[in-house]
Amino acid sequence: MKASENFGENVFGISVMRDKLPKDVYKSLVSTIEDGTPLDPGVASVVANAMKDWAVEKGATHFTHWFQPMTGITAEKHDSFVSPGKDGRAIMEFSGKELVMGEPDASSFPSGGVRATFEARGYTAWDPTSFAFVKDGTLYVPSAFFSYSGEVLDKKTPLLKSMKALNREALRILKLFGTDAKQVFSTVGAEQEYFLIDKKDYLRRKDLVYTGRTLFGARPPKGQEMEDHYFGAIKARVFDFMKELDEELWKLGIFAKTEHNEVAPAQHELAPLFASSNLANDQNQLIMEMMKRIADKRGLACLLHEKPFAGINGSGKHNNWSMSTDKGVNLLDPGSTPAENSRFMLFFSAVISAVDEYQDLLRLSVAGAGNDHRLGANEAPPAIVSVYVGEELEEVLSAFERDEKYAGKKRGVMKLGVDTLPDLPKDTTDRNRTSPFAFTGNKFEFRMVGSSFSLAGPNIVINTIVADVLRRFADRLEGAKDLNQAVHDLVAETIREHKRIIFNGNSYSDEWKKEAKRRGLSDLADTAEALPLFASRKSVELFERMGVMTEREVVTRTEIMLESYCKSVAIEGLTAAEMVKRDIYPAVLRYVKELCDSIAAKKLVAGAAFSAEEGLAAKLSAMTESMWEGVTRLEDALAQSKSAESAAARSEFYAGKVLPLMNELRIVVDRAETMTPKAQWPYPTYGELLFGV
Repeated sequence: MKASENFGENVFGISVMRDKLPKDVYKSLVSTIEDGTPLDPGVASVVANAMKDWAVEKGATHFTHWFQPMTGITAEKHDSFVSPGKDGRAIMEFSGKELVMGEPDASSFPSGGVRATFEARGYTAWDPTSFAFVKDGTLYVPSAFFSYSGEVLDKKTPLLKSMKALNREALRILKLFGTDAKQVFSTVGAEQEYFLIDKKDYLRRKDLVYTGRTLFGARPPKGQEMEDHYFGAIKARVFDFMKELDEELWKLGIFAKTEHNEVAPAQHELAPLFASSNLANDQNQLIMEMMKRIADKRGLACLLHEKPFAGINGSGKHNNWSMSTDKGVNLLDPGSTPAENSRFMLFFSAVISAVDEYQDLLRLSVAGAGNDHRLGANEAPPAIVSVYVGEELEEVLSAFERDEKYAGKKRGVMKLGVDTLPDLPKDTTDRNRTSPFAFTGNKFEFRMVGSSFSLAGPNIVINTIVADVLRRFADRLEGAKDLNQAVHDLVAETIREHKRIIFNGNSYSDEWKKEAKRRGLSDLADTAEALPLFASRKSVELFERMGVMTEREVVTRTEIMLESYCKSVAIEGLTAAEMVKRDIYPAVLRYVKELCDSIAAKKLVAGAAFSAEEGLAAKLSAMTESMWEGVTRLEDALAQSKSAESAAARSEFYAGKVLPLMNELRIVVDRAETMTPKAQWPYPTYGELLFGV
């Protein structure tokens, strides 16, 4: 495949629109896509017909409104283009009405109680700002999803509203600086981490199939401590997977740019180029889908859980966020002299203020059963939100705060000490792998996002909180007589009030936890503690003020997320109990019987030694008793959880009671695994899953 020739061949993108649409229709649709103008209803029929003809040329026979309900994944209902003609023969039709709106059943999707089961009617509405595409003989039309009575039931709609809020408030700021930008949009580049293991082994692990992570598994002799997998040579089987993945993503117009081995064995990463938040979110859903599909095709299983294996790195989805204008200007690019760039300093300080004021919202935007196991361990940032800005920017901010002129640093040169290698320019800031929210030159990297997450949730929060601060900034600056002085004073004030959120050190250290507490920063340890804050008065007022979500929508989404957490942990508990009762406990018992039979046989032989067998049999026998007691306590707790009066109370019970019981059970099972012959252990071990041995 020639990437330059085949790139975007399955996307109804700008170039295809230019070729297939009349000029006036093309201009109208492009204006909607690029400038945010309302969609002209008159163009729908023309676009639908052109879209259908193009899709049929690509082999499509069906179309679907592709939407993103509150499940965190995508949904689709396929309808054929085929309609009866006047002569009884089949014709291919796709009307403007079918393009603009669909009607899937809405009763079986999560609604947080806002919809009763009998209230089944739901609608999908075409999102023209995200390009339609052809996949597997079907035309996919990216769409929003809402109920008969108008409630928003998806993740795309609030994301679009948050982008609208950011655009509105950022343009107010830019107008003060005399720029001619017509639109500001948030951009995202999401680095997707994942594991690849053999499909045969995957299918033999009930825990991976049911929950996405291993609930049991003793550590192998080697993990990631040799640091030899990160950026190492890619195995042929994985390389072929990556090659096919690139090619399929390129056809869908996704700029898959970088792939490499990650830190943990069997772990890898793919990074695309930046796109608008909405498009990046849609594309990431396709990336995850294609990863799973191509892996399955090649006899592999792609694991997107945040912590599929204990004791080694989990997987994140590093959310690189920035703001750009329609003129191609990155508003978080410091330029050549950051200290003198007042526009940059204003937008930069707005983000600092937003993160500090709404740190709870940022934390809960990445809350989930899987991410609870990842945060704070093996290179994932901790649950305490802080911002890394680097040494030079911290000095710039301090100078602003003290009202002193910052002399600036000359960009140094990195001397390599090897004659054949050129001297390289030295960056003015390092990177901090432990920081939850790090400034990395011209963007902020939100490293807390879990690998299985939809990008919508975190970016709804980032867009909204930054827009809210920019609104407040614009209100203050629009009446200023001396703009330069007013910007300087505002930035200095913002730094003084919010510098507590800035931390450039080791976020893993115990000292930082104590310091963060002294600074008054939030430390929301788990999902059960974090999620209820989504429906707080402060949160509701924010989303309503910015026109992103209503109070009812915020409350119902809180309920949905809490219920999802509870269901995830419940499934894990039930799976752990089944694995022990039906497979692990009987396997260990059989081995104990073999040992006892061996002891009995040796006792018949004069002078035969059997103390080793006796000791091992006694230890394993005690472990089987502990296993059974542990399973009994776990099942009792799972039954007891049903009596909780609310989703919030149930989530606290799962976090405080069920998960600790699962951890206690795992300790016993993992120890038993190390003492039981591999041939008799009922599941593939970590050695088999990660190293194939």
